[in-house]
Amino acid sequence: MIKNRFAALAVIILVYILAVFGGIFAYEFFNATYSYQISLLLADITATVIVFIFSLVFNNASVYDPYWSVQPPVILAATIAKVCDFSELSGSLVLSLLLFAVVAFWAFRLTANWAYNFESFEYQDWRYVMLRQKSGKLYGFVNFFGIHLFPTIVVYLCILPAVTVVHEGAVFQPWCIVFIAISFLAVIFQGIADIQMHAFRNSGTAGFIHTGLWKKSRHPNYACEILMWWGIGLASVVALGGNLILLTGATVNTLMFLFVSIPLADKHQARKPGFEEYKKSTRML
Repeated sequence: MIKNRFAALAVIILVYILAVFGGIFAYEFFNATYSYQISLLLADITATVIVFIFSLVFNNASVYDPYWSVQPPVILAATIAKVCDFSELSGSLVLSLLLFAVVAFWAFRLTANWAYNFESFEYQDWRYVMLRQKSGKLYGFVNFFGIHLFPTIVVYLCILPAVTVVHEGAVFQPWCIVFIAISFLAVIFQGIADIQMHAFRNSGTAGFIHTGLWKKSRHPNYACEILMWWGIGLASVVALGGNLILLTGATVNTLMFLFVSIPLADKHQARKPGFEEYKKSTRML
């Protein structure tokens, strides 16, 4: 086990570089036969399998944690580089670059927050520890399909609308800027919530945070994560003339938070005294 924080970070970076190249190779291989949507999904799964293998090597499922934020900008950047014509500043190129800007901003915020909290391979997300304890001999199955593959598919569905905009050469529409602005503001508020939570934890105060955005919501980061992908999805739908199937990702993402992430977090918090009063006085989202 690598106990040094910076050595562990360097190893994870190398793992993700390998996963990116593995995904690119898989995309080129499958794209000769399948549509870009299927090829991209298979490439995404290939990269996930690479990360999963290293999570087994280090006996730590948290090797996967950055994948949520690294996957979308890499996919979108590769798509823009492959598809877009940079010889002239067209409406489709402007829209593609705006979508990438907000996705990259979101990814930077989330990855930076992960890196700030990352300690070493001695640390593993409490949810993974809980799943290991509850699943027993089935943990290998739960680890791959629940911890790794399911989130990969959710984020794939979330970024697919923006990828479709790029591939279809959709042209910028006035309403696009409204929804992109919603996504951009959601990321800003996520960052504010991060700073407030870090300050609360560093203060050593026990109990529950009742200041800033956390006074209005028990899960402001989750609320903003939901808004982020609805903004991307709606901007893409508007640009593509109302293809509502592209909102599948935002919908699945919302359901995941409502029925999986938030209940797990609340159950974890319920161990603290006074949780029921806190729950009654503070909105979920």
